[in-house]
Amino acid sequence: MNRHILTLVFVVVATATANAAAPPQDRPDWSRHFAEAGAVGTIVVVDERASPPDTFVFDAGRAARRYSPASTFKVPHTLFALDAGVVADEFQVFKWDGVERAFPGHNQDQTLRTAMRYSTLWVYQGFAREIGQERARRYLQQLGYGNADPGAGGDYWIDGNLQISAFEQVAFLRRLYRNELPFKVEHQRLVKDLMIREAGPDWILRAKTGWEGSYGWWVGWVETANGTVFFALNIDTPGRMEDLPKRELVGRAVLGALGALQND
Repeated sequence: MNRHILTLVFVVVATATANAAAPPQDRPDWSRHFAEAGAVGTIVVVDERASPPDTFVFDAGRAARRYSPASTFKVPHTLFALDAGVVADEFQVFKWDGVERAFPGHNQDQTLRTAMRYSTLWVYQGFAREIGQERARRYLQQLGYGNADPGAGGDYWIDGNLQISAFEQVAFLRRLYRNELPFKVEHQRLVKDLMIREAGPDWILRAKTGWEGSYGWWVGWVETANGTVFFALNIDTPGRMEDLPKRELVGRAVLGALGALQND
């Protein structure tokens, strides 16, 4: 089967359902957003305001490469914890152990809401211990999340075996948005509520950052009156914490250029 026939088959399959995205369109013009921020990275956007949804990508090679999800994993990890009964709801309080950590927001009692907002590692380390490696592996495999490999446990989503690509991040988020993951609908709705970062009269931004040390993520979606726009970005962070604001800076520039998010 030649390349043209394969392309035609892909297009037919991709447009067979209402929410299937079209083949990715390269956006080399987005290089300016990375250059203006002094960042090197990739971004994938699926724009469901179009029918079929448009898929845009800057640096498709990098977008297909898998990286540790870092704290973006708090999104599925919260679903694991809720399903396993490790946490009851968004009101349960996790007592701070008194250990001073580098991020001030971590040095206090936590709930699911604050743990998501401040990306509080120690809360999720506790979840990982209670869930256990084998149950975590089963959850990952049920989701088809990246390579679905927690390795030997520990902080497997940061410096372990677990890896996911930007394309796979977007695919996961689109399923969560539609409550299509193999978890209770009420748990998926709660996680989406925890992800809210900003909202306006006719739009909502739900997103999560992540940082492995040498690279960082910003993933999520913008709900608008005309449809939802999903995104997954990762960039190198050679300047470490000094580079962290670049994640949202680039992401917001791209989303703003698409008219999906207003930037003041």
